[in-house]
Amino acid sequence: METEIKRISTKDIITYLTEKFPECFSVKGQVKPLKVGIFQDLADKLTDDETVSKTRLRQALRHYTSSWRYLKAIKLGTFRVDIDGKDVAKIDEDQANYASKTLKESQEKFGNNSSANKKPADNGTKKPYKGHKPKGSVTNTSITTPAETKRDSAKYKSLKATKRKVVKKELPPLKPVESATITVGCKVKVQLGNSPMNATITEIAGKDISVQLDSGMIIKTQMQNIYS
Repeated sequence: METEIKRISTKDIITYLTEKFPECFSVKGQVKPLKVGIFQDLADKLTDDETVSKTRLRQALRHYTSSWRYLKAIKLGTFRVDIDGKDVAKIDEDQANYASKTLKESQEKFGNNSSANKKPADNGTKKPYKGHKPKGSVTNTSITTPAETKRDSAKYKSLKATKRKVVKKELPPLKPVESATITVGCKVKVQLGNSPMNATITEIAGKDISVQLDSGMIIKTQMQNIYS
């Protein structure tokens, strides 16, 4: 009788990889940048290991390398390691900049970069409305009657109100999904802030649901944030 694959969650697989390759993976503390193409090396090593399938291995690696802890370790001049923990290649400037950019975007999406949400201060450089007269200017009112002045004022207010009117685009309401109907690989929408984003479910572990956004980022959320 064939052995059943017991490790089905991403967390379990990463823990298993840490046990098998302790010089390469870690679940806490310092992270080592992984060699480019390490998936194939791992797949070859685990060919006869029924604990982890190639599909789950790929998902676990994607989850591991998209974590903030891992992205912070991708720095210029740092060495990438192979499955035995040996240095194989230095991280160049492009790779370091890409990791830094990805980390910043991820943190901003989850509101961890508070400065991204602050409005710029008014330093007095804001231009006055075009309708305002410069200080000290002289206006000839000798041929303007009070009725004309009142009419022009009403016309100006009406025009100003029209310009300020903003038509809000109505978005279709999101429809909550039933927990019994979702599976790994299912296409859903995830509510992040005020905007829903398209995503694919990669893991279901109790109340925690991991999804992959169209940008490639993997995040963990819960059922109340999942919609069809």
